[in-house]
Amino acid sequence: MTDDRSFLFLLGSARAGGNTEMLARRAAKELPRGVRQRWIRTSEVPLEPFVDRKHDGVDFVPPAGNERLLFDATDAATDLVIASPVYWYSVSASVKVYLDHWAGWLDQPELRFKEQMRGKTLWGVSALAERPEQADPLIDTLRKTAVYLGMRWGGHLVGNGSRPGDVLLDEGALKAAETFFAGADLVRA
Repeated sequence: MTDDRSFLFLLGSARAGGNTEMLARRAAKELPRGVRQRWIRTSEVPLEPFVDRKHDGVDFVPPAGNERLLFDATDAATDLVIASPVYWYSVSASVKVYLDHWAGWLDQPELRFKEQMRGKTLWGVSALAERPEQADPLIDTLRKTAVYLGMRWGGHLVGNGSRPGDVLLDEGALKAAETFFAGADLVRA
């Protein structure tokens, strides 16, 4: 049953077509037919910095503009893929702002965000120019986010690459990409 699956790929690189995106697209090529894919570059739908208003007594303000676009895309997906290079041991700034907005969505009961996220699968894809363990803090961030929201943790695909195209020389990462989403066509529990 793959027709009900919908993958949202959030590309968080500062460079279009970079190593992280190449690795994510390589993995996505192996998704079963019928699985919908939506690709969004976070740099092309910038968000304002998150402002925490939960204790300000402010009435519910529904997401608007780029925030609405990202909220709706997140809500519609069964699987979210955060494709972010490792920047200072973490996700890119645009992905971090996106995740910060999740806090605001969680604080607005009208959005039912936590309820809507439960049971979805969160995946990560990253490229970095250092040792793979340098990605551990980024991976922990995403994995703990999945646990907190009752999501499934799909795993993290890491490749090595600094200059554009270097990840295509990482045979281990390319091999791992072939089966990364292998469980994606499982019937949902």
